[in-house]
Amino acid sequence: MDTKQFIAEHLNDDVHDLALKTFDAEVDKALALRQIEARQLLRKKVPSWSNNDELLFPPHLSLEQSSSETTALYKASLLQGNSFLDLTGGLGIDSHFISKKFTITDYVEQNHDLCEFAQHNFKVLHDSIRVHHESAEDYLSHCDTVDVLFLDPARRDTHGRKVVSIADCTPNLMEIQDQLLHKAHQVLVKLSPMLDIHQALKELHGVKEVHVVAVENECKELLFLLEPNYEKEPVFVCVNLQTNQPVLRFLDAEEHDSAARLAQEIQSYLYEPNVALMKAGCFKLLTQRYDLLKLHRHSHLYTSSKRIDDFPGRVFEVEGWAPYNKRVKQALLADVPKASIATRNFPLSVAELRKVLKITDGDAVYLFATTIGEGQKIIIKTKK
Repeated sequence: MDTKQFIAEHLNDDVHDLALKTFDAEVDKALALRQIEARQLLRKKVPSWSNNDELLFPPHLSLEQSSSETTALYKASLLQGNSFLDLTGGLGIDSHFISKKFTITDYVEQNHDLCEFAQHNFKVLHDSIRVHHESAEDYLSHCDTVDVLFLDPARRDTHGRKVVSIADCTPNLMEIQDQLLHKAHQVLVKLSPMLDIHQALKELHGVKEVHVVAVENECKELLFLLEPNYEKEPVFVCVNLQTNQPVLRFLDAEEHDSAARLAQEIQSYLYEPNVALMKAGCFKLLTQRYDLLKLHRHSHLYTSSKRIDDFPGRVFEVEGWAPYNKRVKQALLADVPKASIATRNFPLSVAELRKVLKITDGDAVYLFATTIGEGQKIIIKTKK
């Protein structure tokens, strides 16, 4: 049995158990284990690659840091032109999917092994992508001007620890951003979803759009689209991929200038914004864009008497609500032994509230502990 056949026959096996077994002499054990682990990870992350037995993949860390197929396709939907340059190529997922929108694509990567994997995989995938083994800074110093330049700075320091701030990433965007804008008509930068967006806007030049990208309500990427000499206010674009929720676009000034319409009581429906909106800081504006009332200026939950189906988040039907006090269990929750609980602008954590209410975890009933009006603490009983 050769290595390729071994991988095919053991794709669903536990990698740790496999590592303890004796392998035939014809099987490259290290290669087989790495490829099996990679394909298992890629089944969800990059499904169109995971079953291609000709592709080869690097160690786990590079896979962990790479884009998913879903987010790569989203980036591709934003871009088009003749020439595309990926300055931080990595595993090549973004290069592969974005290259479909361009005539010429160049992949740059300072890690020699990653370049070797990319060169092999692009050939297997029939991609006409040129691979360059150089640092981003060195390649940038001599490359021609391109239509679109992309980079995803590495978010780990020299000791392998995760970093978030722009200046701590590699390459340091703060040092090369003027050069980037000189070399491209558009620059797309992928940054950590943990980053403070407004701090980033103070540090970056020419930001035209900020895309807050969530997948199934988990914030995955912040994308900053830059253009040379762009001086207007950037547009925020909030997306929650792999859901049927609408894309919401807004200007920060709209949010700042909006007056939130506040609720005096809980109505028939309760709304929880998706994580992309929460990360972008779109709170007051939702009461203007939709016929909603906000529970409290610091409680990012909303209510309405009529159901709003195109709300960008989760919608719950309210079954009842009551002030949070010693009688709330008997008044509202006597028949609720299990529930999913969320706290929003509330003094107790979910664990603390479960202990007080003596309610275990379950998903038939959804409880929200929050604040309404002038500061009243309440519990809302809902169903999805």
